[in-house]
Parts: sequence; structure tokens; C-alpha cells
Amino acid sequence: MLEPITNKPAAVRPLRRRTLLTAVLASGAGLAVAAPAAARTSDPGPATGRRAAAGYVLPAPTGPADLGTVAVHLRDTTRTDPWAPGHPPREIMIQIWYPARDLCGHLPEPWLSPGAVPHFAETFGLPADRIRSTRTHGRTGAPVLPRRGGHPVLLYSPGLGGDRGTGTVLVEDLAAHGYIVVTIDHTHDASEVEFPGGRVEVAALPPDLTDEVVVQAAAVRDADTRFVLDQLAALDAGRNPDAARRRLPDGLRGAFDLSRIGMFGHSLGGSTAAAVMHDDPRLKAGVNLDGTFVGPAATGGSARPFLLISSDHGPDAEDPTWTRFWSAQQGWKRQLRLRDTVHGSFNDGVSLYPQAALEIGLTPQQLAGMVGTLAPPRSVEIQRTYLRAFFDQHLRCRDGRLLAAPDPRYPEIHFVR
Repeated sequence: MLEPITNKPAAVRPLRRRTLLTAVLASGAGLAVAAPAAARTSDPGPATGRRAAAGYVLPAPTGPADLGTVAVHLRDTTRTDPWAPGHPPREIMIQIWYPARDLCGHLPEPWLSPGAVPHFAETFGLPADRIRSTRTHGRTGAPVLPRRGGHPVLLYSPGLGGDRGTGTVLVEDLAAHGYIVVTIDHTHDASEVEFPGGRVEVAALPPDLTDEVVVQAAAVRDADTRFVLDQLAALDAGRNPDAARRRLPDGLRGAFDLSRIGMFGHSLGGSTAAAVMHDDPRLKAGVNLDGTFVGPAATGGSARPFLLISSDHGPDAEDPTWTRFWSAQQGWKRQLRLRDTVHGSFNDGVSLYPQAALEIGLTPQQLAGMVGTLAPPRSVEIQRTYLRAFFDQHLRCRDGRLLAAPDPRYPEIHFVR
């Protein structure tokens, strides 16, 4: 998830690669600096009678395909929501990103849905009007580019407290290179989720974030992800799993190559990828971006390929859960470290906070603590390159030389093992 500027409940802090409970409770240490008063004021709502603020700019995808996207409301009537009073059926939102056939008549998708902006702005200390005006490179509801046999599929799970949109910089690039990427909002774990009709559900994990609670959150995420995999099969068959049967983009039927599904995630999302890999053979390849592995399924490994990429925590600060996973993992494996990065380097905060630093009063030292000292465009470039190389190698049978040995073009990548 993005790093907060203001102090916030432990339940929505990021899960770092240290010991489990210590990681959760200490994850904001040194980063929860006081924001200027202007950044802490309540959201004034959409601009009326004045010029709207310019949004932040996300780095353009490097792939050749135009992008379409659609949000889908899913309801799992076989499960109840453990975090909600009365335990109603589990509801989640997903966002599907895909190569688009054409963009004519389709508007750019907002980075964050409008109803979620006020809570997000208050939580993360970014100006609401700037967030509200930030646009992605995807066009809402654009028709899907047809491909014989369908497009390979990737799932994305954010860090604890993170919204599905906080990985957009990586997600868009993969979609522009021919993948369908499905991002998941884990309701009541995510900082905020807006459902159709304007209902917003905010984080609701218990304030006493014990090991047991985090393990439960990890189990809920595992179940969420496997449910999403079921719904992708329904979509590919031409059915509409949206709870209100809202219209879906043309061309989704037959667009998913369900024989080639991978998953990646940041922080607890990376652990989620490993757990689902262990539990569900439908996933063929997985990536953990700087996340502690939570629970026996996550550390249990699989016989399928898995990539680990960590921040620059130093050679003597290895997470013991990574060691356990490495010993259990039977399939192809590789561990990399991206130099001069921190935990927050692996989500959209690496692009947003440098643009916002002056207006919200971040010092250079504070900014470095949130996104690292590696230049943000370079950090994004390297993450995109290695993530795509991994999935291209293991889902598309393409050249795997980049992951075989250090490359002089990317001296910032250290091959740990």
C-alpha cells in the first residue's frame, strides 16, 4: 500500500518484510510524519465555480497495446464477511485491465473511484482534488482486443490496507504488453472500497492487530483470490458475474487464456500470491514484491515458478519466512534485491509522492524514507522489466536470459540467490 503521511490505525499499515507482528505494528516507524495543515484538511468535494486541480501523472505504459478497463462487483454467497457486523455475504470489487481493440467514445478511467477519494486523502495525506483528477491510461469499457486462444492472465493483490489501484503503474504496463490483469480489492482489509451506487466500505480489521488477525486476513485474501479465479472462468464462458449485471465490455467472452494464469502482489499481496500458488494449481507462476510470507500455505512453496524481489534492506536483514519459503519451494525460483529502494517503492506511491512532495511539505529525507533513493522513473522501469520478463518466460515460453544472471544494463538488481 502507499505509505501514509498522517498517523493512522495499525489495521491499515503496510506489512513489511520483518517478523510478522513487529512488521505490522512498526511499519510506519519513521514515515508517519506530520503533514501540513493543508494536507490534513477535509475533502472539499468536487470543484465548483473554479478550475479543477491538475491530477498526478502516472508513467506511460511501454507496451504497444491500447488499454481498456472495467470494474466488476462480485458477491460470494458461499462465504460471510468476517470483518463486517452481522457477517453478510462476502463482497469484493475487482478491476480488469486488458488490451483494447479501440478507444473511440470511451473516457479515461480515474485512478481512484470518486467516492473513495475523501477517505483515501485523509488516510494518505495527498490532496483530494489532485487525486480526484488523476487519470490512468485505461479507457473505461473499451472493447477487448481479440486474440486467438485468449490473452494470458495475471492477478494482482495489494499490500495490507492497500486499494486495488495502488499497483496501477505495474498493472498497466503488463496489460499494454498483452496480458489481462485483474486487480483485487480485499474489502475491509483495503483502506477503502467503493461499490456501485456510491457505498464505501473502509478498513475494519480489529485495532489489536495480533498475529492471529493477520493470519486470518491472509486466509480471507486466499479465499477471495480463488473465488476471483472461479469468476474469470464464468467471464470467459460469456456469463456476467457482476452483482447488478452491469454491462461488460464487448469481447470479454473467450478473452482469457485460463491455462496461463500468474499472480503477483506487494507486501501481504505477495504472500497471498504464494499461498494461492500452494493451494490452487490454476496459478502457474507467482511473484512476491517485498512481502513477509504469512501462514503455512505461503511458506509451503509449490512445484511451479516463483520470483522474489525485495527492497534494499541489507544483506544481514533477511526475513526468516523467505528462508522457509526458499527451502520448501520445489519449482523454479529466484531472489533479487533492488538497490536503494524501500518497502514503499513497489507501489504507485513511488510515482505519486515525488510529485506531491513540495505541496504537502515532505523533506527530501522523508521522501527518501517513503520511496527510496533510486530515481523513481528508474525504479519503475526496472520493476516493470523484471516482472514482465518473469511472466514472459514462464507463461509465454520466451527468453529467460534476464533472470539467469546479472545484466550490466541493470546494475541496481542484485542476484541474492
